[in-house]
Amino acid sequence: MASQSVQRVVSGAAALGLTIKVQEFPNGTKTAVDAANALGCVVDQIVKSMIFDADGELILALTSGTHQVDPKVLASLAGVGRCGRADPDQVRAITGYAIGGVPPFSHASPVRTWFDPHLLTFDEVWAAAGTPRHVFSIAPTTLIQVTAAQEGAFATSAG
Repeated sequence: MASQSVQRVVSGAAALGLTIKVQEFPNGTKTAVDAANALGCVVDQIVKSMIFDADGELILALTSGTHQVDPKVLASLAGVGRCGRADPDQVRAITGYAIGGVPPFSHASPVRTWFDPHLLTFDEVWAAAGTPRHVFSIAPTTLIQVTAAQEGAFATSAG
């Protein structure tokens, strides 16, 4: 693992008491569909780590690969008036990672996190490990615990 980003995720996991096995896909897993195809799982098992600007506070929504975040619902859960996707510079500033490789934990700064309960229908889900080429698996219940995420019905099926 040559990537410093991946090393930060592995180290961050260890600090949380987790041992993760990172898999690399040289062609990348830039979309949830790409990741599912590479892993041989369903798209619903892919965790999208999406940063939103909630009236100036950057927050994280962990959602299933087939779901879309409803920003109005997320804003309500966060207790703010409006919520929209953060820009790439904001994402990198709060997480330390570029869009496409944002892991669900091991961020540069603490970030309040919400969790799509649909992910709990699986024993194993897959998340980015610091780059668009690296992923790791984790039990969704463990993911909620280590991220201190709040469950919320902020996501809807994209299809």
